[in-house]
Amino acid sequence: GKAYETDEEMMKLAIYLSSQNVENNTGGPFGCAIFCRNIQTNQATLVSIGMNRVVPLNNSSLHGEMVAIQFAQSKLGCYSLNDPEGKGKTFQYELFTSCEPCAMCLGGTLWSGVSRLVCGAVKDDAASIGFDEGPVFEESYKHLERAGVEVKRNCLRDDAAAVLKKYGEVGVIYNR
Repeated sequence: GKAYETDEEMMKLAIYLSSQNVENNTGGPFGCAIFCRNIQTNQATLVSIGMNRVVPLNNSSLHGEMVAIQFAQSKLGCYSLNDPEGKGKTFQYELFTSCEPCAMCLGGTLWSGVSRLVCGAVKDDAASIGFDEGPVFEESYKHLERAGVEVKRNCLRDDAAAVLKKYGEVGVIYNR
């Protein structure tokens, strides 16, 4: 598969997935991708993707992050992405999401075993079109970091926020 190196390359995929979901009317404006990074070479390969599928599948838990986590864990045959193959610290799993996670997805990220969370748009961008991301606070991100999950925010924020804005004009805001 394709080798990725930069956060921006990986985030572009998450944003592309969110934009395709909006363009094709297949779900909400949220996309996610999980990568396996070789710590020695710094190259990453795609493990799974997820898009928001709440409305078309009538399932409030099918957020982009949760779908990507489910696919990654199923593909790898494990319930945790914290060293699922027993390879030690040679590889780590990283979750790239087009928007900062809602409360449910922050919990899912914590328990998924990923080593890194990279976010595009921010909670305020989602709120500006009517989404309620739930009880998510700065302390939520500090908790992830204390648990060993590195957090990076605002990666290609403007590009990711543009997808949300477009969805706000044409899509269903389903959690008001």
